[in-house]
Amino acid sequence: MSDRAKLGPWVIGVALLLGMAADGLLRAAPWGLNIFLWMSALVVTLMVYARSRKEALGGGIWLFAPVIIFSAAFAWHDSIALKLLNLLAILIALALLMLRAQGGRLLPAGILEYAAAGIVAAFNVALGPVLLVFSGLKWEGILSGHSARRFLAIGRGVAISVPLLVLFGGLFMGADAVFRGLISSLIRVDFLSLLSHSFMTAFFAWVVAGFLRGTLIGTERNLTEGRQLPSPRLGIVEIGIALGLLDLLFFSFVVVQIRYLFGGAPLVGITPGLTYADYARSGFFELLAVAALVLPLLLVAHWLLHKQNSAHERLFRMLAEVQILLLFVIMASAVQRTRLYESEYGLTEDRLYPTAFMGWLAVVFVWFGITVLRGHRERFAFGALIAGFLLIGTLHIVNPDNLIARTNTASAAAGRKFDASYASSLSADAVPVLVDRLAALGAHDRCVVAQRILVGWTPPNQPDWRKWNWSQKLAWRSVRANSEILRQASRSEQKKPDGSEPCSAR
Repeated sequence: MSDRAKLGPWVIGVALLLGMAADGLLRAAPWGLNIFLWMSALVVTLMVYARSRKEALGGGIWLFAPVIIFSAAFAWHDSIALKLLNLLAILIALALLMLRAQGGRLLPAGILEYAAAGIVAAFNVALGPVLLVFSGLKWEGILSGHSARRFLAIGRGVAISVPLLVLFGGLFMGADAVFRGLISSLIRVDFLSLLSHSFMTAFFAWVVAGFLRGTLIGTERNLTEGRQLPSPRLGIVEIGIALGLLDLLFFSFVVVQIRYLFGGAPLVGITPGLTYADYARSGFFELLAVAALVLPLLLVAHWLLHKQNSAHERLFRMLAEVQILLLFVIMASAVQRTRLYESEYGLTEDRLYPTAFMGWLAVVFVWFGITVLRGHRERFAFGALIAGFLLIGTLHIVNPDNLIARTNTASAAAGRKFDASYASSLSADAVPVLVDRLAALGAHDRCVVAQRILVGWTPPNQPDWRKWNWSQKLAWRSVRANSEILRQASRSEQKKPDGSEPCSAR
């Protein structure tokens, strides 16, 4: 039996074990320490295999680092948005690991190769177990051994015994009440719980089997290796007209709107009917969409450009650089608008994460100019990927929910508006700040925040260790240490005439 054929039973066995481990660990939500432990088990499994076979993973072992780091981050911060970004980073790293294991490259590599990695990974997770059973296992070799014949004989014996036991057992249970009670107590089963555990075990076993099959056995990438996608080619006239007109449009927008874009607070003060909210909201997400669309536009334009004339390439580079410079002005305007709004109305996740995304776009545009516009397109995707990983890591260091709580409570202390309902709905990352700065809030806001913190973050008597999270631990510690202050704050207002709580959410 070949080495690849021997891997089939091993993959199925490992997948079943990890499926059962997932049922025991990942059933507890929200994920914290449990996802780190489970992903570590998967990584250790692959490392053991890779150690026994040199170049088994195609030099992609370094991708274990982001998998471990971002799975460990689940046990650091409690923010749902950060956890979704962690999960996205883990899935991307595992998809690229499969690409490397099948002989693909990460550097140099084109964007289409990265996209193909996602498609191959999704294909294997969806259909890999089926392919493993029907083509990855050599049934004639498995069924021909002495041990296999013995297991088949045992299976046939069990299959014959079950209906006989059911038949005669049912008759005995009908004949004697004591015997019926004894058997009923022995075979009492919670079928809903059994179904739930079986489904979760099967689901994660299926996913792991598909991933391992694609990483250790799969060869789907070979189907497209060496093939070039047919692409229409356009000359500099067509692309130059399109980019030139877009540059003119961008320039016109910047010139016409320059006073509005960078006017800030003085402009709001002298413009009749213009409020801070109108100024900041008018166009922020539209400008963000412009920034997000320009990147694929320039990539596609560069891909379509007929590159046999250096003068044409220089003209394209000039037009693209002008567009990027104009776009930076527009992006700076968008950031300035949202900063002005935040200074008056507070910071929220809806504003923070798009701003962070815009920062990533700025870095990627610079990288685009260094690579694609300088004839090194094959390096662009890898740099954009690393920039994305660094962005997620930076967000963890910044701690968005904690930053939002600090910013908004500071604004409240300065006499500005404070949304107590929103602040108290943030994750455990924000709780210590809200508790420490409770005295800086007005009576009503203090009451709302205290009530919601007591309801949501009072430490449980028996916490589930699988969901352990550092931010959650700090939140519980803060609530426990300030429980009396929180209870007093939650009763700081007189009850309403109808007897309802005075600071209930509005």
